[in-house]
Parts: sequence; C-alpha cells; structure tokens
Amino acid sequence: MLKQKAKQTIVFVLLTIFPSIIFARQKYTVYSPDNKLTAEVTVDSLLMLAVSYDNKPVLYPSSIGMDFKNDIRLGKNPIVRRVSRRIINDKFETPVYKKSNIDIQGNEITIKFIKDFSLIVRCYNDGMAYRFVTHKKDSVIIQKEIANYHFADQSKGYIAYSNQKDITTIENQFFNSFENTYDVKKLIDIPNDRLIITPFLATDDSGLHICMLETDIYDYPGMFLKKDSEDKALFQGVHATYPKKIEQGGHNLLQGIVVEREAYIAKTIGSRSFPWRIFVVAQNDEQLLNNDLAYALSQPSEIKQTNWIRPGKVAWEWWNAWNLEKVDFKTGINNSTYKYYIDFASKNGIEYIILDEGWSVNKKADLMQVVPDIDLQELIKYGKERQVDIILWAGYWAYMRDMEKITEHYAKMGIKGFKIDFLDRDDQPMINFMWKTAKLCAQHKMLVDFHGCSKPFGLQRTYPNVINFEAVNGLEQLKWKPKEYDQVTYDVTFPFIRMLAGCVDYTQGAMRNAAQSCYQPIRTNPMSQGTRCRQLASYVVFESPLNMLCDSPTNYEKEQECTDFITAIPTVWDQTQVMPSKITQYISIARRKDDVWYVGAMNDWNKRTLELDMSFLEEGDYQMTIFKDGINAHRIGTDYSKINYLVPANRKVLIELAPGGGWVAKIEKLKAQ
Repeated sequence: MLKQKAKQTIVFVLLTIFPSIIFARQKYTVYSPDNKLTAEVTVDSLLMLAVSYDNKPVLYPSSIGMDFKNDIRLGKNPIVRRVSRRIINDKFETPVYKKSNIDIQGNEITIKFIKDFSLIVRCYNDGMAYRFVTHKKDSVIIQKEIANYHFADQSKGYIAYSNQKDITTIENQFFNSFENTYDVKKLIDIPNDRLIITPFLATDDSGLHICMLETDIYDYPGMFLKKDSEDKALFQGVHATYPKKIEQGGHNLLQGIVVEREAYIAKTIGSRSFPWRIFVVAQNDEQLLNNDLAYALSQPSEIKQTNWIRPGKVAWEWWNAWNLEKVDFKTGINNSTYKYYIDFASKNGIEYIILDEGWSVNKKADLMQVVPDIDLQELIKYGKERQVDIILWAGYWAYMRDMEKITEHYAKMGIKGFKIDFLDRDDQPMINFMWKTAKLCAQHKMLVDFHGCSKPFGLQRTYPNVINFEAVNGLEQLKWKPKEYDQVTYDVTFPFIRMLAGCVDYTQGAMRNAAQSCYQPIRTNPMSQGTRCRQLASYVVFESPLNMLCDSPTNYEKEQECTDFITAIPTVWDQTQVMPSKITQYISIARRKDDVWYVGAMNDWNKRTLELDMSFLEEGDYQMTIFKDGINAHRIGTDYSKINYLVPANRKVLIELAPGGGWVAKIEKLKAQ
C-alpha cells in the first residue's frame, strides 16, 4: 500500500512540475506548405518516423534515436515535455552555388523530451528532414545512432557500395574513396553485408523517388546504410566507429590507416545539434536535379567577405600525364612543363594551374620538401605576371601532420589553395580534420578542393572556400578501367543522386573521345567514352565551381574552337532550370549567369531525339551557338559540328544525340536594331 502511494505521489509530482508530460502513445504530424508531403512522429515505447506523399507511404514507420554510453537511449520510452511549431521561410544569397539566391519555405515541429533532448522535424514541398538536439551539461559518448529506415518493399535502389577491395568485415568497408558506379536492383535483393554510400536513392513501383542524404555534419561521423533484413526493404544507418589507433601508410605513405577502433562512434559536447537526415521526395526524375535542401540546411557562411574566393577553371596535368608535343624540353614534373601550362592558361583565360602529385618528395609525406626540378617561387612569379594562380596537391597525411605551418608558409609564398587527397574515411576525426582545414585555409584566404573524400555535407556553405569535393567516379577512371566499363551510363545517373549533396570534382574535358567500340584504357594517353560534345556539355550539367581541363594543353591547342567554348562557360550560376531528364538514360539542364544561358544535354549509349522547351527565356529574340554531335559521331567520337541558330518563337528546340553523345548551347539575347 505504501509503495502504491509512493508511485502515485511521484506521478503527481511529475505532472505538477511538467504538466505537459504525456505518457500515452501520441502522434505528431507536420505538413509541407503544399500539404502533399507529411511527416508523422509516433511517441510510444520507441520513437518512430514515417513519411508519406499524397497519402502514399514513402518511408514506413522507422525507429530513430541515439544510444549513449551508460545505457542511455534517446528514443526509448520517450516522454514529451513540450511541443512547439513554426514556419520556415529562408531567403539568402549564395556566393558559390548553382543559383545566386535560395528562397525556401517549410513547416517545423520541435518535440522536447524530458531526457534532455529534442527532435526537430521539417517538411518542405520537395522533402523532409529531421535532427536530434541534446541539452546535456557534460560531454557525451555516443555508442551508435538508431536509424532503421523502412522503404517500400517493392522499390528499386541505386546502390553505390563502399570499399570494393576488402569486404570481409564491415570495419574494412569504412576505409574507401567514396566513388563507385551504381548497382540498380530491388531493395529486397540488396546484400546485407555491404555498406552503401549516401546519398541513396530508392524508387517505388509508381516512379516516386525518395533520396536519403545528410548535411550539417560536424564533430560527428558520416552515415552509411546497410540492409538489415533478408526479405524487407529495411536499412540501418551505420557510422564508422571512432579510431583508437591510426598509423601512417597506404598510397605513398599519405593515408591514415585505422588499425584499431573504439566501441563508439563519437565523443562530443553534450549540448549541441546533430546532423540533418534528409529525405528528398520527387514525383519525377527532373525534380531530383534542382533540390537545395542539403545546402539550405547547412550552417551559414563563417566568411563574411567572400570576394577573394575565385571560382574558375584549372589546367590540370595528372590525367594527361604531363604530355606536351613539339616542345624543346623533356616534359614532366619540372618548371619548363609548368610554365607551358601557365602560358596555356593565360592565353585561354584559365584562372589556375595545379601541381598534382609529384612536386614534393615522394614517400616522405613532407610538403616542405620540394623536388629539385621545381622552383615554386619562380613559378608563382611567372604565373602572377600572366594572371594565373597555382593550387598545390597535398596528400592527407603530409598536410595533416603540420597543417598550420604548411598553410601559413604557402599562403605567404602566394599559393592560392590545396587539393587535399587520400582522406578515404568519414569517421569523426576525419570530419573534424575537414572542418579544421576549411577554417585554417579561410584564415589565409586559400581555396580547398577535397579529393578522395566523402560526399559534401554542408561544409561548402559554412566555408565557401571549400570549393569542391570529389566523391564521384569521375573521368580519371578511364585511365585504367577495362573496355567493358560503362562511364557513359554512370554520367547520366550520378547527377540524380550524388549531386543532391553538392558539387563534384569530376575532372572532365577530354579531347580524345571514343565511340563505344573504340575505347581502351591507356594510362599515359587516356581518352573519354562518348563524344566530344558530351565532354563540352558536362561543363554545364555537372556542378563544379572549380573545374578542371583534364587534357593536355597541346591537345586543346589543336581544338581551339572547343577550348574557347569550354573556357567561357561559368562555374557558378545565378539560375538553374531542369529540362527533359531520365535517370540512367539522358539529362538536360539550363543554367544562367548574368544575361547568358547555357544548356547542356548528355545521353546514354542509345541514339536519341529530345525536345527542349526554352520558355524560361524572357521575351525577345535569342541566338544560340550550338555544338552538336556530328553525323559520324557514333563511329568517331571527336566528330561534331558548330552552328549558329535563332531560338524559335515557340521556344521549342529539337536536338539529336548520338550514342554516348551530347549537345550544348550558349544562348544570348539579340540586341534590338
């Protein structure tokens, strides 16, 4: 009897102190502004999240939460303290992006629980997002995050698996370069022993898409997905556990190899927000290509004055193996070769050259040791006189070991940025390294291009000097991939998935272009798959604020007409307009900078005709400068024709694409006579 009275007293006290506490099962719903997208949070013995579109489930009830050390689980038997709602109306300018302004509306619910944590859920017209916020005084150790996502069982997925070399354990798959082609299959048929790289796209039998990605990751690891059931489309969120011991090793001793791990994923401050988990929902393929949620949900820029951040193009030597023709010096990693690249860049209005791997002494992991054939001071001076700046390649370990000294030294010398390679992890220390690099380089007004890294995760908004990320199976693959490898299909797949997270360092621009039967891998004299116009169009289609010209200067000099067109294409934009596009088949996008539009289209291996609707153009007459596949481009990839053409009054333009082909146009308004 006394125990029963005691329990009643405790309940009475709790209700007196926290009158809004609810013990019964409760549901909380938030809608998108157009009322089509719904997120429902169920508070019961577990915390569950479900998403539907037009009353059709796209994410079935899925348990979410966090496990902390000392057996504390956020999301198990949760008790609500209070609930608040607000309208989201974000408008802001973007210094380095695919559009100059973002204007995005949504609805938000915040559910605060008595265990010092909150759940925030937002619904936008094109997706929903949720995140946890903790309010603990002391630091915390997070054992794992609970994210059990249940997609529609009959959906198919576009799966980029993690580590291809050693898949014997999940831990081995945490070490990877985050670049792979897509395996397309039913979700129930996906193996349950493989990690999947995010973003991850699933499409149900009606064609409705849901793409899972994340943003605003800081002091926390990135998320993979892993199949969790043999017969259902149930996936777990998986994070790399915290490295206990890291050793120098890997490629030229430039990587950090994790040889021992802790049993937890993160140790961090107790009062903070955690990454946004985003579910983009799209009725059709085109809607996937112009989504801003990853960028909009990131932290605003820490750089108040961004005018020193100069996007642009880069003359790049590694892909073309430093090849130059008809010169009177031996080409390679030496000043004579790089002066030629600088001269080429200067002549063609290219902002940068890059010194890729080889300029520092090999296998020393010491960026202060420069090879004898390179005089950096002389090259910097030579470039400055010709309005060309220099970016240095840096292996992760070589940069990380003394990053403050290295950054200050090369910034004072006049170097404008680093391409940092071979990160190959996204555990908590690596994410923190990327944040530290971004901030440090911003202090010295230097750019950062992360290569061999995880996908963009919001850092590019907070520090817009982080001007590119790789995390894409780019053109470099064609230096070594076998004849049966299909880069062409990949090129019309990843923009619908990977580019939802942000920009890509794909490194295009090949002038040796192979039809399907002609491609072969040649490391020292590589070629692209598909046509010349495909390469030109990729500069419009792929989002890339720092964009490489991957081929040899002497190859571009032989093709000056194409070179002039490439170098004139902007790398950041004021407006993006999606045109007819179908994942794995074709893609077409229009982008505007100031008063000039560019339109790019790329194709799979099937000959195709598309009608482009250019009704987005304002009133008036417009002229197009068009590069289109030549009549023999299906046999000779370099075949193209250039024509000038008036945009019809009805704004309908019919284009033909060769197998593996492309089409690109510059559109300018004619001045009134």
